Amino acid sequence: MTQIIYTDKAPKAIGPYSQGVIVGDLLFLSGQIPVDPTTNEVVESDMITQTNQVMINIAAILESQHLSIKNIVKTTIFLKDMQQFALVNEEYSRHLGDHRPARSTVEVSRLPKDVLVEIEVIASIKTK
Repeated sequence: MTQIIYTDKAPKAIGPYSQGVIVGDLLFLSGQIPVDPTTNEVVESDMITQTNQVMINIAAILESQHLSIKNIVKTTIFLKDMQQFALVNEEYSRHLGDHRPARSTVEVSRLPKDVLVEIEVIASIKTK
């Protein structure tokens, strides 16, 4: 059985998908892009600002399920330009603190709404 996740504190899905789905003990978040949920617009086009907004959106969805960044077990980061990886890594690390989930990072030719970064997450809903 699956449970569809929705919170108005993160951007609404812009297609035929949900913000997240719980299956068993795992929460799968759809890729989050740097859209401000209050304006439904993409934030400034610099990598640090966009990564910050993506991480805020991820945290909002997790918090809607009484979870936190510490529940993340795997992330996949999609970048428009791998040369900006250091900037993304720094901002991503700032949000994670000492938590270190598994991660993959790939460069892609284009992302929705021509953003610079998208991050998808798998989180465990079990408490430690």
